[in-house]
Amino acid sequence: MTHRKPGAVLTLVVLFLMSPVLTRNSAAQVSMPRINFQERTLPNGLRVLSAVDHSSPTVAIQVWYHVGSKDDPTGRSGFAHLFEHIMFKATKNMKSEMMDRLTEDVGGFNNAFTNPDVTVYYEVVPSNYLETLLWAESDRLSGLTVDEPNFKSERSVVEEEYRQSYLAPPYGMLEYLIEQQSFTTHPYRRPTIGSIEDLDAASLENVRAFHNTFYRPDNATLIVAGDFDPKQLNSWVDKYLAPIPKPAIALPRVNVKEPERTAERRITHYAANVPLPAIALTYLTPPERNADAEPLRVAATILAQGESSRLYRSLVYEQQVAQSADATPDLREDASVFYFKVVLASGKKPEEGERALLAEIKKMQDAPVTKAELDKAKNQLVTDELRQRETSNGKALALGSAAVLLGDPNRVNTDLAKLQAVTAADVQRVMKKYFTEANRLVIYYLPESAKSNATSKTTDQKNQDQGAFGGKTPSGYSFSFNFNVSLAPGFSQVTRASEPGENRLNGFPLSLVQKITWLKPGANEITSSFEIQTVPTL
Repeated sequence: MTHRKPGAVLTLVVLFLMSPVLTRNSAAQVSMPRINFQERTLPNGLRVLSAVDHSSPTVAIQVWYHVGSKDDPTGRSGFAHLFEHIMFKATKNMKSEMMDRLTEDVGGFNNAFTNPDVTVYYEVVPSNYLETLLWAESDRLSGLTVDEPNFKSERSVVEEEYRQSYLAPPYGMLEYLIEQQSFTTHPYRRPTIGSIEDLDAASLENVRAFHNTFYRPDNATLIVAGDFDPKQLNSWVDKYLAPIPKPAIALPRVNVKEPERTAERRITHYAANVPLPAIALTYLTPPERNADAEPLRVAATILAQGESSRLYRSLVYEQQVAQSADATPDLREDASVFYFKVVLASGKKPEEGERALLAEIKKMQDAPVTKAELDKAKNQLVTDELRQRETSNGKALALGSAAVLLGDPNRVNTDLAKLQAVTAADVQRVMKKYFTEANRLVIYYLPESAKSNATSKTTDQKNQDQGAFGGKTPSGYSFSFNFNVSLAPGFSQVTRASEPGENRLNGFPLSLVQKITWLKPGANEITSSFEIQTVPTL
């Protein structure tokens, strides 16, 4: 999700001179060239995948660590991303930024990215430097210098990246809210970038404990693709990486399950630097390895890929209710989220944009997409895959994703067929299944000027909110209660009732839990709780 170097492209899609030309009906005819790979696992647990490709005298080296922001310790969000930066500092045998010298000075490149599930480091160099890079990867895995100067300098860099990527851009905090608010229980609710407060509260001991827990050979997958001799590669791997010991401490894994949504939830957020109102809708969807991932990708492409997409034609061009409209299938290892983001046109209200967006979703639920739309979407997705695999780095990325996130490296050679087999009925089915009112989170992202006395609190003083609330839950419980909540400066209010046995929302620390009496016909009174969740109005 985030890269160490500013301006780096998050997805490794490589441009090349001759793109494949796909005709309208060619999606079903395209055969993806196989990636023939070898796999071995060292005694210390390191997994090694390699694919020979002599088409270019270069080689790509990637190390996938199965640790992402979902593994950040409680109260220490941003640690996985922090280590993406620290891994480029000094080691036992290398000075800080030495990886740049070993790659860029010989005509290659390097970078890294962190997402909720993994942290990945990659280099591309002339093939005669493969041994050098294997040694370097071994050195920073086994001999990284985790000291106070490195920790503090990279913490400052990450905090500045947070300001630059989320606080400064007009819709940066909308992206943050989408990630944070889409999950209530699973650690995915912690945005990958982390928070300045958590990073400032971290100690060197916290950082070292995280490194010792997750940066180890049995939590790493080495991918090598390109111009190399397999026997020589195995020899160098045995020389530099096999001696690294496997730690005795257990390797923790996240086993928290995100509960199904049972009712729509709505949030309104105000920010000072918002030129035009925006809305976001998010829906929980299955993990990336689920069979519905392919139809969801096709649906997103039909909805929002290009100026001929449904959302652009309807919301931007015809109705002129929006300036832009996007649909993103954010596929993840444990649970995914499909979200829409719409920036409204000048003078339009968020309610107008929401109605127009929901109408387009309903159209895809009520009737199958056309054959032309389906073929075009699949052609676009297939072309993206082909372009990526034109390079050794792209092949390594595809192989690593299949091995680490999908659990089967051979899916690098089989998933294209699944994508091409998606039908209009499949698209309609997933639209009906997942895009329901009960599975919907709605976020209104508005300028400060849109606040009114009836719906917002001032942000320059402590606020008191008092009143009464009542209603009926989806399962039939009637409830009523009085509340008295204090909100700190800079926070706006979001509320939701929690049924007995249901996980309460995990909000910011400024929460107040009140007793509620729940009544259901034929049942005794049940005492449960209500949580006031607050979100910052930055």
